[in-house]
Amino acid sequence: MRRTSILALVGLIAGVTAPFAAAQKINAAGASFPDPIYEKWFADYHKAHPEVQISYNPNGSGGGVKGITDGTIDFGASDPPMSDTEIAALKGKVYHFPTVLGAVVPIYNVPGITQDLKFSGQTLADIYMAKITKWNDKAIAAENPGVKLPNEDIVPVHRTDNSGTTYVFTDFLAKVSPEWKQKIGFAKGVSWPVGLGGAQNAGVAGQVKNTPFSIGYAELIYAVHEKIGYGSVKNAAGEYIKADIASVTAAAASVKEIPADFRVSITNAPGSKVYPISSYTYMLIPEKFADAAKGKVVKAFLAWMLTDGQKSAPGLDYAPLPTSVVEKEKKQLAMLK
Repeated sequence: MRRTSILALVGLIAGVTAPFAAAQKINAAGASFPDPIYEKWFADYHKAHPEVQISYNPNGSGGGVKGITDGTIDFGASDPPMSDTEIAALKGKVYHFPTVLGAVVPIYNVPGITQDLKFSGQTLADIYMAKITKWNDKAIAAENPGVKLPNEDIVPVHRTDNSGTTYVFTDFLAKVSPEWKQKIGFAKGVSWPVGLGGAQNAGVAGQVKNTPFSIGYAELIYAVHEKIGYGSVKNAAGEYIKADIASVTAAAASVKEIPADFRVSITNAPGSKVYPISSYTYMLIPEKFADAAKGKVVKAFLAWMLTDGQKSAPGLDYAPLPTSVVEKEKKQLAMLK
């Protein structure tokens, strides 16, 4: 009788502690561009799967690439895809999984201006090269007829960290301004000729919000959340388009065949109604995890992200992935070991 009781007690303890024994904590880091949707996904997934805790540090795309290269995180995140050089530095194979689509928007703080301002890529490039220094410059005035622009100095704001948002923004500028391409180039970090710096998207948004007559660039949700004015941008078809889910989706649709490894740029995409500073953003997932249990957890999360997770994107001003991309990613998911 006593032996039976002891065995029953052991069984009860095992049943209670089993979920904790199976608990998995996943560490990830990288792009701040998708941080709002990632934080929601990780929280929602934890509610459905309490044994899984995914911690995310939005330390910039450069941080995500470095972490996955050094092996200090379980998976990374980056707005631009990894370069051939970055891939060559990896110890093992890493897959790019597009997660959502987003927009980088020019944000500004111009007291007295209530209208939405318009900017061409060339004008934005000239502002950040200090060729345009006043808000009432003729180039800005020509794009915004009827707007009473102040005779005040422009204060450009840029990222201080290695940033995917910077990559997307400068990739666009390099496509529309030959001088920008030659003198500044495009990368996660560039040598800015002028301006104030801010860390991560939130830092740039904060600088612009607190600095009169400033201009910066940030992912759309940061402008919406902080209630900062953001402008329309001239696209390849000559239209000034304000970023929204439809115009970002149109940019993705302009790429008829996405590469097998998903590494693609959709800035300055052709077509009407396309927002020109649009981008995929990626999770960087190792083909094989040293801890097989973690690998299974990440694989299950990705399957959820590609289905149920996509439903959350529009509520945070991100565009869901095209169905064709999701189907390709599901096939790639099967390649994880």
